[in-house]
Amino acid sequence: MFDLILLSLQVAVIATLINIPIAIYVGWLIGRKNIKGKLILETLISLPLALPPVVTGYFLLIMVGREAPIGQLSRFIFGADIVFTWVASAIAASVVSFPLMVRAIIVAMQGVDTTLERSARSLGAGPLRTFFKITMPLCYNGLVAGVLLGFVRAIGEFGATIVVAGNIPGRTQTIPLAIYSKVQLGKDSEALNLILISTLMAIMTLIVHHWLIIRGTKKGAG
Repeated sequence: MFDLILLSLQVAVIATLINIPIAIYVGWLIGRKNIKGKLILETLISLPLALPPVVTGYFLLIMVGREAPIGQLSRFIFGADIVFTWVASAIAASVVSFPLMVRAIIVAMQGVDTTLERSARSLGAGPLRTFFKITMPLCYNGLVAGVLLGFVRAIGEFGATIVVAGNIPGRTQTIPLAIYSKVQLGKDSEALNLILISTLMAIMTLIVHHWLIIRGTKKGAG
């Protein structure tokens, strides 16, 4: 069971790390810039929330399969396929959890006082320095809350993962997939133990997430 938990955490952490830089950039782009096609971009970002996870997994299977360009590139560089590996699990988890993370970051970016950014620019700070010294610290709580929300979604991903990575014990089987297998085999007590572990992990993550949101709200009001 320890290996199962470790693999689930590994998949969720890698998925979250993949998403963080992209989510921050997209969150800044949508939350702070008046770009053309914003509605289309927001729709594409939210699409994994609206589509059945199995459909998302099917699209990923087409994109990273053996005959796909990404799959062929992986075989050329690493000599191995992406599908039916823990890497595929991480990719599936990152795609499904990305909308939740980026939406929280968009809200955090929109809450930044632009006056402080303009003051920094007037004092000679460049765009990057202003972003990292002013914008990021001001929306820090929202950023961390978004990351945690994405993490807890990644660790609970099931539908897309089972399509693109399969349910292979010791290789791609995460906690949700293991619960599914235990229930199918009638091993209710083992399934219940995994459910309790999964629920506890989700509760702890969500408590921190809500605490950060409340803390950020009080800080902004103060």
